[in-house]
Amino acid sequence: MCGILAVLSCVDSSQAKRSRIIELSRRLRHRGPDWSGLHCFENCFLAHQRLAIVDPTSGDQPLYNEDKTIVVTVNGEIYNHKELREKLKGHQFRTGSDCEVIAHLYEEYGEEFVDMLDGMFSFVLLDTRTKTFIAARDAIGITPLYMGWGLDGSIWFASEMKALSDDCERFVSFLPGHIYSSKQGGLRRWYNPQWYTEMVPSGHYDPLVLRKAFEKAVTKRLMTDVPFGVLLSGGLDSSLVAAVACRHLADSEAANQWGSQLHTFCVGLKGSPDLGAAREVADYLGTRHHEFHFTVQEGIDALEEVIYHIETYDVTTIRASTPMFLMSRKIKSLGVKMVLSGEGSDEIFGGYLYFHKAPNKKEFHEETCRKIKALHLYDCLRANKSTSAWGVEARVPFLDKEFISTAMNIDPDWKMIRPDLGRIEKWVLRNAFDDEKEPYLPKHILYRQKEQFSDGVGYSWIDGLKDHAEKQVTDAMLMNANFIYPENTPATKEAYYYRTIFEKFFPKNAARSTVPGGPSVACSTAKAVEWDAAWSKNLDPSGRAALGVHVAAYEQKLNGLVSDILMSRMEFILEGKRVLKFPGRQRWESGFSPYKCGLHFL
Repeated sequence: MCGILAVLSCVDSSQAKRSRIIELSRRLRHRGPDWSGLHCFENCFLAHQRLAIVDPTSGDQPLYNEDKTIVVTVNGEIYNHKELREKLKGHQFRTGSDCEVIAHLYEEYGEEFVDMLDGMFSFVLLDTRTKTFIAARDAIGITPLYMGWGLDGSIWFASEMKALSDDCERFVSFLPGHIYSSKQGGLRRWYNPQWYTEMVPSGHYDPLVLRKAFEKAVTKRLMTDVPFGVLLSGGLDSSLVAAVACRHLADSEAANQWGSQLHTFCVGLKGSPDLGAAREVADYLGTRHHEFHFTVQEGIDALEEVIYHIETYDVTTIRASTPMFLMSRKIKSLGVKMVLSGEGSDEIFGGYLYFHKAPNKKEFHEETCRKIKALHLYDCLRANKSTSAWGVEARVPFLDKEFISTAMNIDPDWKMIRPDLGRIEKWVLRNAFDDEKEPYLPKHILYRQKEQFSDGVGYSWIDGLKDHAEKQVTDAMLMNANFIYPENTPATKEAYYYRTIFEKFFPKNAARSTVPGGPSVACSTAKAVEWDAAWSKNLDPSGRAALGVHVAAYEQKLNGLVSDILMSRMEFILEGKRVLKFPGRQRWESGFSPYKCGLHFL
C-alpha cells in the first residue's frame, strides 16, 4: 500500500502551501515508508508516499506519460498491467511499475478506461493540457480514499482522513466503484455488475468453475518483487488462500526470487481457537509458519494507536483490527511487505452465522449484496489500515472482480444454510474445494465453523475489552450518551469508550459521519436483525451473539429452554434422539464435524 494526497484548484500556490502539503503528506508515511514524491502544477499538488512492491528501483511516484503532461498518484496494484501494456505498444514506458499504465490508458482511452483495470486502487490523475482531473476508487473499496472540500474552493483527495481533516471544511469517504471528473462535474459509478441491482440470480452452481475462478484470483496476486506471505487464522477462508497459494507458488515469478516455501502468519491469545487450527493447516500445507501471541493488556494498550490508524469507532472493526495491527508490526519486523488475506468470503457466500436465520433465498441474496457494498466501511478498511500502519500491503483474492461475478451469479438457493441437506454456511465454497483425490485441506478444517477474527484470536479478548470499558465509562456517562453523541449514539460502554478516543483524534462532524451506524448482531446489517426477534435484545457484533447457532453462543433462554453453552454442556440430536454431549468449547477431533453427520443443535 501507498499513501496519496492530492489538492487541486487551490487559491494559494505559494511555497508555504507546498510546505503544508508536504507536512500533511507525512501523516501518511506509515503507508509508504520507502520514498516520497510531490508534483506541483500551478494551483494543483499531487503527493505520494511509496511502499515499493513491484519494481522497487524505478517505480517512484507520481508517474507520468511520455511528455509529463499527464500526472498520476496511485495507491494500489494493477494485476493485469502486462496485458494492458500490450494494448499500449505505441506508448513509451519509463518504469516497470504496474501503475504507470494508468497515465497511458487515460491518454489513449480518456476517462472511460477505469473498468479495464484489474486490481485494487485509488488514484488521482491530472491532465495539465486541459487543466482537468479525475479521481477513482476500485470496485469494492479495498484501498481507502477520502474526498474533501476547502473553504477556498479547493478539492482534496487522500488515502486516510488524517491527511485532510484539519484543512477541509467537509469530507466524505469516496464511494467504491466510482470516478470523480472535474470535466463532467461530480461522481459517477464506473463499476456496474449485475449483482449490484440485487436481483436474485438463477445461475447454475458448478463447483469446478468456482474453484478455478478462485485459484486464478489467488495466483494473479502473487505478483511481487518483495517477500510476502499469507495471514492464516486456520478458518476456511484464510486456509483456502494458503492452500491455493502453496499449489501455485512454485510456478510463479515470485518463487524465483523468494523460494517456493510459503510463509504463513497467525496471531492470538495463548490457547485461542485460531492458533491451534492455523498450526495444523500450516503443518498440513508445509508452510513456514510464524505464530505470534499477545495479551489482553497489550491489546488494550494499543487501542488509541489502533483507532488513530483505522479511523473508525465501529466496535467490530476495532475488536478485529487490534490483533491484526499487532501482528502486522511483527510481520514487518521479519522483512515481509505483502500478505494475502481472506476478507470478503463471508459477505459473498453468507458466511456469518446470522445467515442461518435467513428466511428465504431472496433475503439471503439481498443481504449478501448489502454486505459487499458496505465492505469499504468495515473489513476492507480494517485489513488495509491495520496492515498499512506498519508499511505492509494486504491483498484480498476473494474480492477479485471476476471471482465476485462468478460467485454472485450462483442461484442463492445453493448458498442457503440447510442442515437437513448437510449444508453449513459457505457450503458452496467448501464443496468446491472438497477434493478426495488431491485434498486442499483436512476435512475438519474445510468444514470448521465460522469464527469472526475478533473471536478466533481468543474469546477472552472481547470479554477483556468489555471489562476495561466498564471501568472507564460510568453508568451516568452512558445514560447521557445521546446528549454528548447525538449522531450514532453509542449503546454500550465499549462503544462509548471507543467513541471518546476517536473524537480526540477526529473532532469534526464530518469525521464522525464517515462511520456507519445502526443495530447489528454478529456483523449483520440492520435489515437482517429483523430475521429473529430475539436478536434485537442482544445487539452485539460478536459471532457468539448468533444465539442457537455458534457452538460457544452467549447464554440465553431460547424457546423456554436454557442453553447454557459457554460453561455447561452441549447436546446434539440425530433423528430425534440424543446421541452425544461434551463441553461447549471442545474442538472437533479426527475430522469429525457435527454438520457433516447431520447433527443439529438442541
